[in-house]
Amino acid sequence: MLYRYSANEKGKPVKKAVIYTKNEHSISAQKIDPDAMRVITHLRDNGYDAYIVGGAVRDLLVGKTPKDFDIVTDATPPKIKKIFRNSRIIGKRFRLVHVFFGPKIFEVSTFRSIADGTVGNKFGTMDEDVCRRDFSLNALYYDPIKEQIIDYVDGVRDIKKRRIEPVIPLNVIFKDDPVRMLRAVKYAAGTGFHLPHKLKRTICKSASLLGPVSPSRLTEELIKIINSGSAYNIISLAMQTDIYMHIQPAACSFMYENSKFERAYMSSLKELDALVIADNTARLGKKLSYLIYDFIASLTDWKKELEENPAPTELFLRTWTQCRNFVLPMNPPRVELEFAIRTCLKKLGVNTKIPKSAFSAKEQKKEKKTPQDKDKSSKKQKKPSGTKKAAKSSTKKKTQPSQMQISAVKASAL
Repeated sequence: MLYRYSANEKGKPVKKAVIYTKNEHSISAQKIDPDAMRVITHLRDNGYDAYIVGGAVRDLLVGKTPKDFDIVTDATPPKIKKIFRNSRIIGKRFRLVHVFFGPKIFEVSTFRSIADGTVGNKFGTMDEDVCRRDFSLNALYYDPIKEQIIDYVDGVRDIKKRRIEPVIPLNVIFKDDPVRMLRAVKYAAGTGFHLPHKLKRTICKSASLLGPVSPSRLTEELIKIINSGSAYNIISLAMQTDIYMHIQPAACSFMYENSKFERAYMSSLKELDALVIADNTARLGKKLSYLIYDFIASLTDWKKELEENPAPTELFLRTWTQCRNFVLPMNPPRVELEFAIRTCLKKLGVNTKIPKSAFSAKEQKKEKKTPQDKDKSSKKQKKPSGTKKAAKSSTKKKTQPSQMQISAVKASAL
């Protein structure tokens, strides 16, 4: 076993990290993506340090093949961009670089500083960067050339003991970034690791901090959960720790009010996981349908609704509005949510047979109007209000609200 040393303020060497050699860890070199190796080798050839970091190292240690290989370096984004023509700089506050190899994207970030705490945007050293990592299982650095793991925080030990340990102090970690609570739950449920009592209790007490988090960040995390193949376990633990009510408040409200809905909702999550495991390439809209199906099914008696209001487009538009509110604050792509709704309605016997986007279709219809049509419509508007048609329209009986409309009012009151 080797050690990594750094100089302290007085210039004396201080032991900072443990280095595990290839004889001491179980990582197989064959599981390293060859393009990730190319990125690291190219950075090293240009005089920079570079390592595989985060979840990829964790997955390699437990024998899994990582989905993504994130890379960290001491090169700044402009320098990385200069080295790799097949790349682009992203991010507004803390910038990083995406390097492209065909359909594959490698995220290359620069070591972060702790000068401004755990959420600052300054670049730093490797010794500082590790203090910015949320949990020890994600704070390991792997050198695929020397085949060594650099461990500052006993992350290898925690992975062997199958537990989630925070790197950042508990009184700071979630105040600085509330999304870390969701990640802790996701890591624990996805890996089967244990959440220590103190960490779990802190998450329960801090759950309300998720309230002000931007919908875009919550959407990103929820889509990761949907695509994980472990949505049932993750959401079950999120409900136990009181954070799911801040991520999907409407769904939680329905589950708390109705145990039958809760059983159906959780059963749908198991079906979602089965789909992802069988076909992870399925489009997002198909996966989303499992989150909204039970809500749509509970809106009305669909057989009776079709008898009273057989117009599928109108039913779709009403359902879309209700589902949009149901999934808030998640904000998935509109096309995918529309696809999910059409999928659910089809299961319930409502074959919408409408374009990919009902709303864009309406806009296209407006655009296709000829100048003659516009003249006709303007003439109709100029007709005096005392015409026979106007008189007939004013004497029409008011239509009774449909069963679905009544259900929608009830739903909004929850």
